[in-house]
Amino acid sequence: MTEHQNIQAQRLPAEQLYEDELHVLREADTDPRPGGWRLSPGSVRTFILGSNGKEIGGVTISRKIFGNEIVVERSIVTLMGKQGLILVGEPGTAKSLLSELLAAAISGTSTHTVQGGAGVVEEQIRYGWNYAMLIKNGPGPDALVPGPLYLAMTRGRLMRFEEITRCPTEVQDCLIPVISDRILHIPELEGGEAAVLSIPGFNLIATANLRDRGVSEMSSALKRRFNFETMNPLSDRALETELVTREVNRQLAADGIGQSVEPAVMALLVTVFQELRSGRAAGTKLEPLASIMSTAEAIQVAFSAAADGWYLENAPVRASSLLKHLSGTVIKDDDDDRKRVRHYLRFVRTKRKKEPVWEEFLQGEKWL
Repeated sequence: MTEHQNIQAQRLPAEQLYEDELHVLREADTDPRPGGWRLSPGSVRTFILGSNGKEIGGVTISRKIFGNEIVVERSIVTLMGKQGLILVGEPGTAKSLLSELLAAAISGTSTHTVQGGAGVVEEQIRYGWNYAMLIKNGPGPDALVPGPLYLAMTRGRLMRFEEITRCPTEVQDCLIPVISDRILHIPELEGGEAAVLSIPGFNLIATANLRDRGVSEMSSALKRRFNFETMNPLSDRALETELVTREVNRQLAADGIGQSVEPAVMALLVTVFQELRSGRAAGTKLEPLASIMSTAEAIQVAFSAAADGWYLENAPVRASSLLKHLSGTVIKDDDDDRKRVRHYLRFVRTKRKKEPVWEEFLQGEKWL
């Protein structure tokens, strides 16, 4: 990718965003690697969980997944074998991010991807046809248009299947013979071209939201061919604050926004999200929200408040600004959540009104 393209891209895939880290890890990696892997399993773990401040080839490897360390390690081990990997959990628990990071580190590319949905058909996963060439010459290798699965199998890469349970069951089940036999049959062709054999390095990573698993429940036959790993929300407040702060600052810098969020305001935001998410605050039980209140949404609230202050208000981010942008996160398809948040604010007013940052936060109640 050229420098001009880098400037224009809104979001780079992980293998380009962390190109320097992956390069130094490959250069320093002397440990054995499974067939088709770009990095050893230990280096894959270091790429995802960071180097704990130690430099490798003059570069400190950043931590990209916070919490769920054992899930990361088990996922790496699963991908060495013949079982597929499926990452499940609540929305916003970094399932897609982990999937992308694993593919970038192991295969060098994370773009052999299918985004699940009701409109996905088998041809979008396996292969399709160039119909002009098909009509002219009939079915043949030249008329075949490889899909993500075909490319991943023939190149020894990982294929990512996002939101697999949002696809119809018959589409999901086209993966069963591929995972079992490592063969993709092409009945339209003849002879040796009628089957594609996977090469070392190929495997499947899928993701599924626990709240959406009933959309198109996976068959038991397909479930047996995947190892399930559950990504849990961050419960460590300090870790979540560190993650939100880092990601907000990265987005602000990328967008040229000369604004920042003070640590006290960021800590308050994470506290609000964790308390609304769990339905507990300072030992008091509250009614939990129907909304997810994910870490990704906390990042968006902080970014929105900073962008608002930079472009519209010409003012620094205040704690009261958070409630202005929190309403769109909280109030989705359940208006009762507005009442629950107001109940939470009454609790805050009773217990924390003497703390300056919380007092300022309450000034934004007018936005709800």
